[in-house]
Amino acid sequence: MIRNFYLLLVVLTFIHCSTSPTGRRQIILVKDGEMNEMGTDAFSEMKTKTPIDSSVSANSYVNCIVSAQLAVTTDTTGVESWEVVVFRDNTPNAFALPGGKIGVYTGMFSVAKNKDQLAAVIGHEIGHVIARHGNERVSQNQLAGGSVKILESLGKPTVAGALGLGAKFGVLLPFSREHESEADLIGLELMAKSGFDPRESVNLWKNMSALGGSKPNELLSTHPSDATRMKNLNAAMGNAMALWEKAKAEGKRPNCQL
Repeated sequence: MIRNFYLLLVVLTFIHCSTSPTGRRQIILVKDGEMNEMGTDAFSEMKTKTPIDSSVSANSYVNCIVSAQLAVTTDTTGVESWEVVVFRDNTPNAFALPGGKIGVYTGMFSVAKNKDQLAAVIGHEIGHVIARHGNERVSQNQLAGGSVKILESLGKPTVAGALGLGAKFGVLLPFSREHESEADLIGLELMAKSGFDPRESVNLWKNMSALGGSKPNELLSTHPSDATRMKNLNAAMGNAMALWEKAKAEGKRPNCQL
């Protein structure tokens, strides 16, 4: 008991007090620069293992959506520039890593059926980064292991898992229910503020739900359930619609086409 008490005091000494974009208190043990380095390294390795789609149409489409959303994004994690890669894979996946790394699988185009639905996906992933969800997961792993020596004690598999990448890249691991719900709400606000129809976020999850038992990857089996996500999005829709109307009045009407 005494040992655990002193361990807690040591851990608290290293904790960086942080608040997420939604106002949630967080336990953050790792410096943003270190997390950004982890994300950059993992992304570089993933690019060597997963085929990249270099088609102009797909890349222009995704970058159009990303650029519109980043223009209204407040990021305090120290990302200097964001990198976007379209991966040639038929599974409906997308992800973002610390360091401003965004990956979209071509299979997502068949589920996110228009620019607004894809904006909901990308906004959600940007939300994970700016809310430091990867940092929280690494920090929680360290607290559970009783160590504050973050980089010395984390091996590559642990880092990859904490960032949301499976042992074999291409399999994306779900964040916690709390993180997923928070990313949904952040993404809803980002898409509305950048001129995308926030109502399409609900339609996206209807499409996800329609995949039913044939869901082929971890992204589609995360918590909360599809029904809960749609309920939470609808509950926040009033504010999102007001932001969308304001964005349109300001001339924000992204013309992103595949």
